[in-house]
Amino acid sequence: ATPVGGWLGAPLEPDGNPMLDGVGPAAYAERADIPDATIHGTPKLLPLRAADGFYIDTHDPDPRGMPVIGADGRQGGIVRDVWLDRAEYIIRYLEVEVSDKTGKRNVLLPTTMSRVSGSRNQVEVKSILGKQFANVPAHRKPDVVTRLEEDRICAYYASGHLYATPERAEPLI
Repeated sequence: ATPVGGWLGAPLEPDGNPMLDGVGPAAYAERADIPDATIHGTPKLLPLRAADGFYIDTHDPDPRGMPVIGADGRQGGIVRDVWLDRAEYIIRYLEVEVSDKTGKRNVLLPTTMSRVSGSRNQVEVKSILGKQFANVPAHRKPDVVTRLEEDRICAYYASGHLYATPERAEPLI
């Protein structure tokens, strides 16, 4: 990122991919690179496939297998699993299979940045475009996400509200 002026405290303007540069709405805290833990010291967040005794209620839509649709109406991936918070008993993330230059990989999508539509059988995301799912920051281990990884992932989606398209970054007036 580059300062927009020569004075101290000048705002920073992204140099490369603004959604990954870590400034403005893409900023994130340098949190500890360890998983958030329960009071018992075990990882608080984990995929449903690794969470014995947890399930999705039959009265709720099950997002697994649903396409994930970006703000442009294009598919960005397919939901493969849900990640739950064992301390608060809620679904925190959807695990989405995406395709990029190296093949297929799984990324996390915060549930606060998505809408599961049971009637349309899809997950909708307004903050980023379908093609931008391929650039979501990765988490290193398949069944664990660290605090730092969570912040980077959430910052990526949040930054899309301003940086996903050039039009979004322009003044409204």
